Amino acid sequence: MKIDLLGKKWLDIVFEGRNKSYGAYDLRKHNDKTNLKALGIGAVVFAIAVATPIIADFISSVTATTDEGLHDRITAVKLPPKEEKPKEDLKPPPPPKPKEDVVKFVKPVVAKKDEVTEEPPKVEDIKDKNLGKEDIKGDKDAPLSVDPPGNGPPQNDVVEDNTIYNSAGIEVQPGFPGGMPKWYSFLKNNFSPPEEPGLKGKVVVSFVVEKDGSLTDIKVLKDIGYGSGKEAERVLRKGPKWTPAEQNGRKVRCAFIQTFSIENPEE
Repeated sequence: MKIDLLGKKWLDIVFEGRNKSYGAYDLRKHNDKTNLKALGIGAVVFAIAVATPIIADFISSVTATTDEGLHDRITAVKLPPKEEKPKEDLKPPPPPKPKEDVVKFVKPVVAKKDEVTEEPPKVEDIKDKNLGKEDIKGDKDAPLSVDPPGNGPPQNDVVEDNTIYNSAGIEVQPGFPGGMPKWYSFLKNNFSPPEEPGLKGKVVVSFVVEKDGSLTDIKVLKDIGYGSGKEAERVLRKGPKWTPAEQNGRKVRCAFIQTFSIENPEE
């Protein structure tokens, strides 16, 4: 007797005389259906796992194409310039009413009685009231407003002060860097008197200390000859800039006079 292992008869032989309600018998009896279900579920899960990347790529490509087309359509559209209608001349709104009454001020003028066109207000009418160009009824509930402080008159019309002041009456006199002792030392080391025996006298030179400290308008007021005046002028032009003079807190031009004493020995 041959037993068909693929059939279900062998189960009855194996479990003959045993409790067939035991789980192993029932499990083996329905094994074919269980295997088919498992195979079907596995096939579906495998198909979903394989198809998911393909579906994601397809959706992203479709979305990107749609966005690019939308972007092209938006950027390609050019709206015509908006025509602005000219604004009509609108009258400014009336100013708010003041908190207190304003009484029109009439300038008193000496005239004949029949020539008076407008009577000036009485003292009782202007008591505890402000004076203005016209009568205005005050509003006690009006907000109290204060104009913001201004910047004062414009400074564009300020004229630059190019006056040449005298060093004797200036508030802050011009000065050589390091003080006047340094100035005298500079003159002594740089001034070369003419080599003329017995030459004796004083050379007087005037100049102007500008606002930037430079020396200009150098003039020889007194010269004793032999090139002494030109030498004094040369030394002044060679010198460094001074500290400018000040008047009323502002730098100004200031005149200065310098004397050179020359006394050469006799041969």
